[in-house]
Amino acid sequence: MEVRLLSKSIIINDVVKKYGENTVIPDLSLTIKNGELFTLLGPSGCGKTTLLRMIAGFNSIEGGTISFDDKVINDIPAHNRNIGMVFQNYAIFPHMTVKQNVQYGLKLRKLTKSEMEKRADEILEVVKITQYKDRLPENLSGGQQQRVALARAIVIHPDVLLMDEPLSNLDAKLRVDMRSAIKNIQKQVGITTVYVTHDQEEALAISDRIAIMKEGVIQQVDTPYNIYSRPNNIFVATFIGRSNIFDVEIIKEGNSSFIKFKDGYKVEINSNKKLQSSKAKVTIRPEEFFISDNNEGLKGKVISKTFLGKYMDYVVELAEGSTIELSHDLSNNDKILEIDETVYLKVNNKKMNIYNEDGSKNLLLSEV
Repeated sequence: MEVRLLSKSIIINDVVKKYGENTVIPDLSLTIKNGELFTLLGPSGCGKTTLLRMIAGFNSIEGGTISFDDKVINDIPAHNRNIGMVFQNYAIFPHMTVKQNVQYGLKLRKLTKSEMEKRADEILEVVKITQYKDRLPENLSGGQQQRVALARAIVIHPDVLLMDEPLSNLDAKLRVDMRSAIKNIQKQVGITTVYVTHDQEEALAISDRIAIMKEGVIQQVDTPYNIYSRPNNIFVATFIGRSNIFDVEIIKEGNSSFIKFKDGYKVEINSNKKLQSSKAKVTIRPEEFFISDNNEGLKGKVISKTFLGKYMDYVVELAEGSTIELSHDLSNNDKILEIDETVYLKVNNKKMNIYNEDGSKNLLLSEV
């Protein structure tokens, strides 16, 4: 069944949030496009839920504006903003059946009985819980209850849908199943969705775009692929996925530029950016090393290994004393390394990221 909703873009301009003298969000601007699934991602206390609650109308705004399309909503009470909200604790009524829960918001909007029936039946089918419509919530699994909460939020035809850590109460396998369901349902109904999570894998899996936040400041807004492959700074590189960090030098030899590691190993920089000779930082993800068969590269010794099904993860102690993480895809028939084995690791220079010395700027993204 096709249910397409009319939704709106969200424009946030120079927004400030304070609690007394404490500034939680100092000055934030962001545009969330009509119909996209946009995720606010960051560690606990970074301001992502605060921002979501400002959009919802649950928190005051101390500066700037929030608009749905071209209509400023700062002074519109939460109950008049026409938003759908999904919380981590579901917040569904235990004494009502599934269908009664879904119809609750429609009753408040004074729809006719036939229109309520039609809308409820449509959305129950979209979220795939029609067969449970007469059950009480206590007879549903956690994933089924979350689908009820999602149906109840969408059935009122909101301008935007806000989701605050909606999967955090589910077990690992159910979280994976439900994030696929949320992504598919969101695309089917086409509603602008703002999704808050601290789970990096969840954000990468479902989002059209992600905003990474730290201490109320957006560090990067981009697609999941770009954020993973070209982080703006060291914080983003280490928050999304795993990264090994190296202090290096950028050196020039003829017309080429190289990264020089502490042990003297050099890697040519695969970029048309004109990088100056300087101290720098490099991040390399565990899967971006190759094992050298000619004793070239970073020399190290395997000190631990963990079997993860498709992958084998290693911790390698380098000759200069630091440790790094290495991950191998076993489906590529890579040799399995043994504890205390000496290895030489080459770097995939197409994937490594290079930053200024304090890690605040990715030199491969910056205009140099």
